[in-house]
Amino acid sequence: MIEFIPYLLTALIYLLVAADFWFSPNLAASTKRLRWHSFAIAGGLALHGYVLYCSLFSGGFNLGFSNALSAIFWLTVLIYWVTDLRHHLYSLQAFVLPPAAVFVLLQKLSPETHLLPYADQPMFLAHLIIAMLAYSLFTFAAMHALLMAVAERNLHQKPTLFKLPDFPPLMTMETLLFRVIALGFILLTLTLVSGMMFSEELFHQPLKFNHKNLFTILSWVIFGGLLLGRAAYGWRGRTAIRWTLTGFVLLLLAYAGSKFVLEILLHR
Repeated sequence: MIEFIPYLLTALIYLLVAADFWFSPNLAASTKRLRWHSFAIAGGLALHGYVLYCSLFSGGFNLGFSNALSAIFWLTVLIYWVTDLRHHLYSLQAFVLPPAAVFVLLQKLSPETHLLPYADQPMFLAHLIIAMLAYSLFTFAAMHALLMAVAERNLHQKPTLFKLPDFPPLMTMETLLFRVIALGFILLTLTLVSGMMFSEELFHQPLKFNHKNLFTILSWVIFGGLLLGRAAYGWRGRTAIRWTLTGFVLLLLAYAGSKFVLEILLHR
């Protein structure tokens, strides 16, 4: 029971900050409360990082399904928190923090053991770190795109399922979206290259043709096409949102989908 306390505290911090945001329509004008939110999220990140470290390195390098999701959302919240220090993305915490709370609890309530066999290989560790950063950046981008969709509908006074108290300017949100996607695309490219190098080194085969690699490559093509469309044709707004969400879904199928099937359904 005592071991569960850090997980519960982390989830409560995330949920309390998100709830305070949802029920505070004038939050943007309250510098003091925004500062409190930032400190609280930093505390949640520290606790989350601690429990994640303990879980990942228990008896080896355990990157089971629940650990992987928790790690991705820890990185996503960290990216949000660092970005918020400059761009004031307080609205985004309504999207980022609740799922992070869910996955940190899932990490404890539904643990999955999947010890990685090549954790001592520097090339593999580099590939893994780059991949996790890329997935986290695209998770951030997908949530940011959803927020943009809600902001755009509110701007045109169209009905939405929910209303958020405040939004950053749409142009600021769009600029940040493409910056995040550009960085994520670079990391995804490095993920593919380092994965091929690692596969060649160990299995003498640069690329295995399976659904994980297929969906990853398709996602890479989607995000590359979006960046090209932005540069050549000035794509923005709904087009950018649709392409971002499509690429994210493909990436989700590539990583989370394969881990779910192998570890949860097939118990491998």
